[in-house]
Amino acid sequence: MKSVAFHNLGCKVNSYELDVMQQELIEKGYEIVPFSQKADIYIINTCTVTNIADRKSRQMLHKARQMNPEAVVVAVGCYVQTDTEGVLLDESVDLCVGNNRKKDLAKILEEYLSRREEGDDTPIRPENKTLDDTTIIDINHTDEYEEMTLKQTAEHTRAYIKIQDGCNQFCTYCAIPLARGRVRSRKKEDVLAEIKGIVAAGYKEVVLTGIHISSYGIDFGGKGYYDGESLLIDLVEEICQVDGLERVRLGSLEPRVVTEETAKRLAALPKLCPHFHLSLQSGCDETLQRMNRRYSAAEFLESVKALRSVFKHPGITTDVIVGFPGETEEEFRKTCAFLEQVEFFEMHIFKYSKRAKTKAAQMPNQVPEPVKTQRSNVLLEMEARHSKAFRADYLGQAVEVLFEECKKIDHTEYWIGHTKDYVKVAVAASAENLANCFKTVTVREFLTEEIVLAE
Repeated sequence: MKSVAFHNLGCKVNSYELDVMQQELIEKGYEIVPFSQKADIYIINTCTVTNIADRKSRQMLHKARQMNPEAVVVAVGCYVQTDTEGVLLDESVDLCVGNNRKKDLAKILEEYLSRREEGDDTPIRPENKTLDDTTIIDINHTDEYEEMTLKQTAEHTRAYIKIQDGCNQFCTYCAIPLARGRVRSRKKEDVLAEIKGIVAAGYKEVVLTGIHISSYGIDFGGKGYYDGESLLIDLVEEICQVDGLERVRLGSLEPRVVTEETAKRLAALPKLCPHFHLSLQSGCDETLQRMNRRYSAAEFLESVKALRSVFKHPGITTDVIVGFPGETEEEFRKTCAFLEQVEFFEMHIFKYSKRAKTKAAQMPNQVPEPVKTQRSNVLLEMEARHSKAFRADYLGQAVEVLFEECKKIDHTEYWIGHTKDYVKVAVAASAENLANCFKTVTVREFLTEEIVLAE
């Protein structure tokens, strides 16, 4: 039995795809071992969202080779797709598999291993002219959705369900359309079948994920959110009817998809978690225009107001990029003022990272790194303040929690779980096993900056 070690970088879509790849190899008889162990095969699911992600992908490929020089090292995913030549020439890499061929990983790997057993251990390299066209495709010229089905995941309470791939937005800073291609939606019947299987396996919560889930269905020939409608909402309504499913959570949303009408439709679904991640990136209209974000700060605010008008206390989170090319002090101040006005539950703060082949990489007035760091620190302080205020609203309140794991914090064991709006809650561990169980508890105080303590 050959041993395989996986390492994942990047987003929840990557995590979902890694779970499916791992599942397929287990069914083929491979033994899955921790990445820190010596293995016969190392598979690195790469990411390319930033320069740091590229560097980490290379580092993990090199680390795998160092841990076992005789192993087969496989590079998979987004970094492979955007820098194919560079990865192929990397001496640490034996085999490359791009996006939209992850479902074929087991087959590709077994064909490669068969060649090695026959005495041909030539790595896949351009100069060897042995690159199989099925391992890396032209991702930008395919309308094929890569159908993968998850049966179980490392998490025991919630499962991520991929409903679409690709993005048509082409924000000027983003390389993801180059790595993932155009929007390709999954058939509704396949989504529902996978969720029913996950529920039958004992999972109580699903998270709908994808590269740009707000675009779900626009490739089916009907209207999309560009026309003020969303097939995503239709899909969510059907998912919420699945028997045995307790919670449905949405991945990152385009703010334009959240209109007053769709907010009301979402609020009518008892299973839907009032936790919404609306990607902002900047609170300044001038910066948003240079980013090719197709909304204004005022329009974004209307989406937030629509959610807060129909949900009692929704957890609204966002992403913000600081130091985008041309961002002046005045533009940054506008962003700060907007963020103070909205008061997000959580903000993910990113310093702008120049990506090859994107328009922003060629823009003038690139912001110096020290300035990016200073602005990032300002927003991190704001984020901590707003996040604590959101959690503090629950002090003294009774909340329903889906408990997930038992872990030790400062030498004391606690059961940890989440409310519907994704506040992390802890209760002191007892003889009662709360894994994958719902329980209503009363929040008393803060255990840490990010976890409230209840009883």
